[in-house]
Parts: sequence; structure tokens; C-alpha cells
Amino acid sequence: MDKLKFLFQVYDVDGNGSIDPDELRTVLQSCLRESAISLPDEKLDQLTLALFESADKDCSGAITFEELREELQRFPGVMENLTISAAHWLTAPAARPRPRRPRPLTSAYWHNHRSQLLCLAAYVGLHVLLFALAANAHRALGASVMVAKGCGQCLNFDCSFIAVLMLRRCLTWLRATWLAQVLPLDQNIQFHQLMGYVVVGLSLVHTVAHVVNFALQAQSDTSPFQFWELLLTTRPGIGWVHGLASPTGVALLLLLLLMFACSSPCVRRSGYFEVFYWTHLSYLAMWLLLILHGPNFWKWLLVPGILFFLEKAFGLTVSRMAALSIVEVNLLPSKVTHLLIKRPPLFHYRPGDYLYLNIPTIARYEWHPFTISSAPEQKDTIWLHIRSQGQWTNRLYEFFKASDPANCGPKRLSRSLTMRRSQRMPQGLQPQPIQSGALAQGAMASHKDVTVELMSYLPKGTPRQGHQGLGCMGTEDRTQAQQEAAAKPRGLVSEMSSENHQFCNIKCYIDGPYGTSTRRIFASEHAVLIGAGIGITPFASILQSIMHRHQKRRHICPRCQHSWMDAVQDEDMKLHKVDFIWINRDQRSFEWFVSLLTNLEMEQAAETQEDRFLELHMYMTSALGKNDMKAIGLQMALDLLAKKEKKDSITGLQTRTQPGRPDWSKVFQKVAAEKKGRVQVFFCGSPALAKVLKGHCEQFSFRFFQENF
Repeated sequence: MDKLKFLFQVYDVDGNGSIDPDELRTVLQSCLRESAISLPDEKLDQLTLALFESADKDCSGAITFEELREELQRFPGVMENLTISAAHWLTAPAARPRPRRPRPLTSAYWHNHRSQLLCLAAYVGLHVLLFALAANAHRALGASVMVAKGCGQCLNFDCSFIAVLMLRRCLTWLRATWLAQVLPLDQNIQFHQLMGYVVVGLSLVHTVAHVVNFALQAQSDTSPFQFWELLLTTRPGIGWVHGLASPTGVALLLLLLLMFACSSPCVRRSGYFEVFYWTHLSYLAMWLLLILHGPNFWKWLLVPGILFFLEKAFGLTVSRMAALSIVEVNLLPSKVTHLLIKRPPLFHYRPGDYLYLNIPTIARYEWHPFTISSAPEQKDTIWLHIRSQGQWTNRLYEFFKASDPANCGPKRLSRSLTMRRSQRMPQGLQPQPIQSGALAQGAMASHKDVTVELMSYLPKGTPRQGHQGLGCMGTEDRTQAQQEAAAKPRGLVSEMSSENHQFCNIKCYIDGPYGTSTRRIFASEHAVLIGAGIGITPFASILQSIMHRHQKRRHICPRCQHSWMDAVQDEDMKLHKVDFIWINRDQRSFEWFVSLLTNLEMEQAAETQEDRFLELHMYMTSALGKNDMKAIGLQMALDLLAKKEKKDSITGLQTRTQPGRPDWSKVFQKVAAEKKGRVQVFFCGSPALAKVLKGHCEQFSFRFFQENF
């Protein structure tokens, strides 16, 4: 009771013992401001009236304490939150306790790490074997030589095999074979880094062992050479090529330490990527020095080196064969650059793949990996959504922000019209504007600088209906938007910005595509896709492809308009259920793919809740949580208005946007309870969240896959 009174006092601004509409509006407006939610005044009025009319039972024009209590009892979740003390509401929320990670070698840990552990065990075993064989062969020369030769033999393997882990085309090919179930292909970069640490460690031990050996030889009366001559010159004749073992060894160690220092995260992610890039190219000099340094290294390098140079030559030839063009640019909220690149005729990729992008105008020699956010069924252009998080991506965003659309090329409007007319939609599908209802009306209505065009591919035979509303446009603007829809570029989803949209013709090069762990999604039975912020990009491509495949199975009778689905799915698609979870910091970030998500909801509008294979879950971390005192009324108002209008006030989707961060224990409990098949979790986002999700997946025995570049 005390907590209810405390809540009532929060909303009773005037302290007169009742809550009138203006007081309620003032509190809701404050909550919206603290939650970083921007809604027009009309929408705020609708929220206020929805909550007020629901609580004011006697229509007296004021909400009494008893009416507020009765209204709260209609929301079980709110009453559950009221069990938390008011003191907790007034203090900063404590950090969410991390799930207790299972101990290694338990069944849950083994379930997610068995391939990594097996490969790691094989790697350690191979090193023990190589070290033992080399040391045993030189046991007559003393302990220091045995250690040096043992480490040297291990380095022969590491310095040659480390390049194999970066053969992206070979790894992409392996993903299509049964070896993808055995080898930890998704952890190739982590193993590459681990092997780099091992190379540095073994090199230091190898060097120290030789230094000790040289010191012992220099002290011997029978040695004609001094210590520095043994270490730095060719006079002693150590080595198989003119006594170059010692000088090349010193050069190798210095070069290795330089490469190691410049590969640290503080260098790569603090605006000095070029330092990392150019020093990493010294692997060519290292291989040459290693061939001169060790008599057997060339034998170890022969096969990996041939594969490496063949892949590099093929990639360089294909990527530089013909320059491509960036034909369209959208500058989206949160400094996201949306690029539309003309798709090469032989560029075949799968949903979730990524490519390397080079734009000479931004940086001539820099190549950066980005996930392809368009579906493979989109034949004319490739989509990339690039968030400004580093030096190169910031330069890209600022370049297009500062450029004049009129200067992007001669005869911009003529080229734009030609490009639009030349584009073709997927065969058998035709673009239709989404029928509005509650979904298409008012999506992201608070931001007038971005107009989201909602396009959907419907099967042939679907009747065309009139538009009942697009966004928050007036009648004239809506009519104009409908007339212009036919001239829009045809893709699965089209998002256009009225102020930050440019047509241009800027030269670029791409290298790829390369596969990732997301290729396993279509072979899953129950897939949970989790994207944090711009981490939605691989899932955007996947969801569009799912929508396309879903439409191919759907048929509509041209006479009676009855629709049905083919019972036979694609051979490579075993999905029974997909849960898509998108976590964003603020409201505007949802604008990136709101039209895609609207399409997905519309595709399933005619299906029952049990038959829907896709379920959306949206979270906004900047919004006040349900445990916050003032947020209780705001969440009740949003729930009431969403139920009335059949759409969410924050995104315009049917799916209700939840405030705060997900309770992962409850999320995974719900997924496990559905029993739709074997669950696999796919994540793209921050490493910190990945650790949390991995711990929860181990508790529920879910397979966990993380997007890595």
C-alpha cells in the first residue's frame, strides 16, 4: 500500500489528492524525455488520453487513488514490479549479475567448445611431438641446443601454417563441406592470434637458448670466435646459406616484435589502422628471412605458401578486374552510411556473407570488411550498412555528408532515372506498396527528416489495393509518395531519406564474398538471431532471404484470392522457428530496417500465432526500465495505445518495443519451452555481450555462434 501511495504522489504533481490529464501528460512527457523517446505532441496526447480514460472509471475528470490501484491490477507485470521497494526505485540500478559460467569439461561447456578444444588439443600435441623429435635428434649438443632446435621445429610449423588460417576463400569453401561440423572455422581469427602469441613466445625461447649456447661457446678455449661474432656476423658460418643464420635470426626477432606491437588492439582501434596494415605486410620479408635462416623451413612453407599466393593472386585479379560504382548513398541516424553498390554479374553470395571494400577516394590501399545487408535475391545492387566507429568509417560518413549531391556526377537526374528504369525485380515477384492498416501508418512518425518507403513483394495475382496512409504524411504528400513509388529502385526493401540521400557514381572495389557462421542458420531447426545496434546487418540479409523463400512457397488463387503454402521447403532450409532480437540504444536506430521488419510482419499477418515461424523482439536500452517509478505509467500508456492501434508507438511495428535490456534467463527459458527443435543462437554485436550470451547458452545447452571478421 505504501508503494502505491508513493507512486500516486509521483503523478499527483499538484498534491490535491487526484491526477488530472494535464498532470498525467506532464509526467509522461518527462518520462519520454528521460527515455530518449521523441514523439509528436499529438501522439503524447493520445498516450495520455489512453491511460487516463482507462483509469478514470467514473468519468469524473480525475484519477483517484482507488482508481489508480484498480488500473494497476489490470497489469500483472506492473504489480510484480511494485514488489520492489521504493528505495530501490530511487537508487541507481545495480549491475545485472552475470550468469555463473559452467566449469570447463562439463557437458554444457563441451557442447559449445568441443571443436575448439579438440583442435587445441591436437595443436598442443603436435607441438609436443615436434619439440621432442627435434630435441632428441640434437641431444648430444647440450640442453641449450636441444631447446633451441625444439622451438625451431615448432616455429617451422607455426610460421607456415599461420597463413592458412587467413585463407578466406578456402575457409568459405570448407563451410560447404562436412568439415565445417568438425573444424572451428568460425574461430580462425582467434586461432591466428593465438598462433601469433605462440610464435612470439617460441621465438624468444629459441633466441635465449641460442644466446646461452653462444655464450658457452665463447667462453670455451677451443672457440676462435667471440660472443658478438657468433651472434651478429657470418664469420662462424652458422646456417645453410653463407652463415646467415645468426644475422637473419636477429632481424627476424626485431621484425616479429615490431609486427607484434603494431598488432595490438590499442593500435588497430585507435585511428592507426594503416600502421597495423603496413607492418603486417612484413610477413613477406619474414618468410624470405626464414628461408635463409632455417634449412628446412622452405619444405614446411611449400604447400601453405602456394595456396596463400594463389588465393591472393586470384583475389587481387578478381577485385581489380573492373571497378564498381557506388550508385546511391543514404546517411542514416547514429552516423550509419548506407551504400548501394552496383552488383557485378558473377557476384554470388549467401545470406550473412561479408566482403572487403576499398574506396580509393577515402583511402587508396585500405580494405575493410563489412557484412552484406541485402539478400542474394536482390540482383541489381549490393547493400552495405556501415557505422562510423573508426578513422576510415568516419571519413566515409563525413565525405558523403560534406559532398554536394549535385556534384556527385554530371546529369544526376538523368542518370538516376536511367538507373531506376534499368533495375529489375526478382522473377515471379512484383513490388506492391504495403497495405497500410496499423503497420504502415506512423512508423517512426516523430522524425520528419526520414521518409521510410515500405515495399513488399507479393505473388502474382495479388489484387492491388489503395493506400490508406504512409508514415505521417499529409494527404498531398501521401498522394505524391504513391505516385513516386513506381519510380523507386526495386529491391526487397527500400529506405529513402529526403535530406541525406544522394545518387552518385563513385569508384570502389570489392573482394569476396566470404562466409561466416550465419550460413548455419538455414540448417537450424530453431534459430535465435540476436543483433545489437548495427549488428543487425547480417540478419537483415538473412531475414530478407527468408521472406523471399517464404513468398516462393505461397500461392494465391486469382479468382477467390484464397492463399496457401507449399508443404515442401527448400532442401537447405530446415527452419521451424526464428526468434529475432534487436537491441538498440535509442529510438532513431530502429529506422535503419523498420521497413524490412514491417514487411516481415505483413507477410505473417494472415497466419495464426501458432503458425508464424518468425517472432520479433525489440529492446530500447535508453528507455526507462519497468522498475523505474515514473516509467510504470508510461509503459501502461504505451501498452494501452499499442493494443488500441495495433502498433507500437516507438517503431510503428506490431511488435511492442520493450524498455531496457533483455532478461536473458527469461528469454532463453521461453525459447527452451517452445520445443521447436534444436536451438542455435547467432549473435552479432559487442564482445562483452557475447560473453554474457555464451554463458546463458551453456546453461541451456544451446549452440552459440558469433559473427567474427
